[in-house]
Amino acid sequence: MRAAVLEAFNEPLAIVDVDIDEPGPDEVLIQVAATGVCHSDRTMQLSAGGFLLPQVLGHEAAGIVERVGTAVEEFAPGDHVVTCPSGFCGVCEWCLRGRPQLCLDKSRARPGGAPRLARDGEAVGAMAGLGAFAEQMLVHKRAAVRIPEMMPLDRAALLGCAVMTGMGAVLNCAKVTVGESVAVIGCGGVGLNAIQAARLAGAARIVAIDRLAAKLDRAREFGASDVVDAGSADPVEAVRDLTGGGVDHAIEVVGRRETIEQAFAMLRIGGTATIVGVAPEGVEVTIPPRELLMEKRLQGSQMGSGRFRLDVPLYCQLYLEGRIKLDELLSRRIGLDEVNEALESLDDFAGARSVISFGD
Repeated sequence: MRAAVLEAFNEPLAIVDVDIDEPGPDEVLIQVAATGVCHSDRTMQLSAGGFLLPQVLGHEAAGIVERVGTAVEEFAPGDHVVTCPSGFCGVCEWCLRGRPQLCLDKSRARPGGAPRLARDGEAVGAMAGLGAFAEQMLVHKRAAVRIPEMMPLDRAALLGCAVMTGMGAVLNCAKVTVGESVAVIGCGGVGLNAIQAARLAGAARIVAIDRLAAKLDRAREFGASDVVDAGSADPVEAVRDLTGGGVDHAIEVVGRRETIEQAFAMLRIGGTATIVGVAPEGVEVTIPPRELLMEKRLQGSQMGSGRFRLDVPLYCQLYLEGRIKLDELLSRRIGLDEVNEALESLDDFAGARSVISFGD
């Protein structure tokens, strides 16, 4: 199969042929239909290390099951599925507490035997145990969830990361309630989903913050009541002025020291800042301790703090009923050969998501 492989950090991905094994007992072979291009893919590409190369990147995908292993009962050939980096074991403390996103045994690698992917006889890794920049994926059964066949697969792909992460941070972690105020820092694919989740939760005021006018325009379409151009105004002062002192919730999806500190600074008394953006290794933030005495909180959210096998079907239902937007997230469709251009453009991309489309 053709795949986009990271062979060296800070280098373009190589579009090459990769061998894929037959499914093991607990594995599912999936024909990939669509894969989103996410900032996390770019972060891995530009990483200083921490994982083995070569590796197929990509982690936000949907497709159709081709074959299943002998111990797989929940999937059958022909099933439409979404994959997710939040695989889970089902038996550890975190899984039993209902927080599978914190599971440490995600079955991303085979315990032994032949590798799932190989090239010229050498093992090839798969990002998050998925490796979705490829025509096929071989994944553990607990890294996938079945979805309705009427769900368009290119939109469904976005559910595996952007939608689940953004909406889940608001609904599962921040737990925004009717009448509260929310600020969202960063209006890319994840931020737009945080905005529409705040709208769905009944937030009275939703302030979108970004530096690109096109992203702020799109934020209004997703439910923002106010927008702040962070390039021309102090976001903290602007939010305080708009809301009369600060917001109940600030959702940060950029992953920078400055924006994390801004998220905390724009809270009202008793407010909560939820950090979704992945900051580079070694970044530290400074929080005034006295502000904590005002019962302000700083917390993180991993993969939407959710249970993807429950959340993804729910988001499918909400989309099919016209209650959340997905069509507007899909800014452009590209082929696998265009993946490097899509990755390079992420820093200043005014759209929400580029999606690699496989086949017709």
